[in-house]
Amino acid sequence: MSTLPPHDPAPVEQPHRVSTGNPGLDDILGGGFDADRLYLIEGRPGTGKTTLALQYLLDGVKRGEKGLYITLSESERELRVVASRHGWALDGIAIFELVPPEATLDPDRELTLLHPAEMELSETTKLALDRVNEIEPVRVVFDSLSEMRLLAQNSLRYRRQILALKHFFTGRRCTVMLLDDLSSEMNDLQLHSIAHGVVTLEQMALDYGSERRRLRVVKMRGIDFRGGYHNFTIKPGGLCIFPRLVAAEHHKPFIGELTTTGSAELDALLGGGLERGTSALLIGAAGVGKSSLAMAYAVAAAERGEHATLFAFDEGLGSIYVRAAGLGIPLQAHVDAGRIRIQQIDPAELSPGEFTHYIRQSVEMDGARVVVIDSLNGYLNAMPEERFLVLQMHELLSYLNQLGVVTVQVLAQHGLIGPMQTPIDISYLSDTVLMLRYFEAEGHVRRALSAVKKRSGPHEDTIREFRLSSRGLEVGPPLAGFSGIFAGIPTYIGGEKPLMHGSENDRST
Repeated sequence: MSTLPPHDPAPVEQPHRVSTGNPGLDDILGGGFDADRLYLIEGRPGTGKTTLALQYLLDGVKRGEKGLYITLSESERELRVVASRHGWALDGIAIFELVPPEATLDPDRELTLLHPAEMELSETTKLALDRVNEIEPVRVVFDSLSEMRLLAQNSLRYRRQILALKHFFTGRRCTVMLLDDLSSEMNDLQLHSIAHGVVTLEQMALDYGSERRRLRVVKMRGIDFRGGYHNFTIKPGGLCIFPRLVAAEHHKPFIGELTTTGSAELDALLGGGLERGTSALLIGAAGVGKSSLAMAYAVAAAERGEHATLFAFDEGLGSIYVRAAGLGIPLQAHVDAGRIRIQQIDPAELSPGEFTHYIRQSVEMDGARVVVIDSLNGYLNAMPEERFLVLQMHELLSYLNQLGVVTVQVLAQHGLIGPMQTPIDISYLSDTVLMLRYFEAEGHVRRALSAVKKRSGPHEDTIREFRLSSRGLEVGPPLAGFSGIFAGIPTYIGGEKPLMHGSENDRST
């Protein structure tokens, strides 16, 4: 029995990539759409489909490509108003209207203004395709399929028309974006099978704060895209899409040397300081000094000539500067010099994806070597469910660690003295955990800290008293004569009491 000779398949011409006009979506798709294909953009009204479509066509204008916007749902005047509010001019984009006469009050409307309900579906489609043949565009937007669905009256006829559209554009060197507002109750998964790619836009209303928007690439034939949900916002200038962070995509060689905190005693407690590419968690009651300690570490980085970024969820900028001045910390000078950047975050207005985007900007564009998140309680409020916070923090910390960034996180516990409760446990994600506590001794409320965990090296296992004063952070000797410090009511069991002494007027909260 003879065998057939090996047969080498003929090389297949690979389509070139076409930018979507949105840097975030291009990043998710690994470069954009495959050219000369048909794509479906679906979402409820208000999710940003029209804005994304205009960005797509305007990108083509910049590249010298003809664009055509076929609309059955909005007039040209409405589209131009939308564009003007984004600061865009639609010069170079042909707009072909198929809208009801009552949708406009202009008596001098174009002769192409037709009423879809008065003609057959095939006639409507023919008018649109005739305009395509006339203009010969490279990019086409068809807005929207819901009107075609109404004209079709049944799913079979509708599917045939979409297939006819697909076959019409095949071989015409034209990349098409179909918009669908999901107004029909019917299941349009059949439409998904026809389109080369499907992108879904969503808008969610929270119980408090602004709405959240996100997108997901449902399908993209032959393109290795980044799956999952990606947050986005609509701002003047278009859709700002924040691709989901994948830490494995980001690696940078660095030396894991120790970085000091600015306090010799605290460095000794930490075994010399914090290593690059690690994260530290400062945990304790409200007001115990976590934010001040984190701020002091950012200033220490600035004094080494490094850039630091502080994300403040819980405190206003004025309050931060006043507190720093009271502690003798030259925060304002370093901010003015550009070595420290403070960004105030409103968790009610910010999605987690946007926050991650700001952190990436600070690291990749500003060159931040220290990132302070104050606090995780505020970040938790920005998340719909706690389990997503842990997953996002895991990815975020892995990303920062792989780039050699030192991350300092602040987490406030519930309670002041005695047993403490933590709103969420992320201690296992942190390389170093510093616990700060109030305790009572000699009729005074005092503060103590201890390094309860340090994954990357040795550290002291002692508990030390510390104080925040006009001279900054002061760390005392180990509280060797006490037990029960972290319980809040210590028992003195030693001979000489190793407590810090100083003027009460020198204390700062």
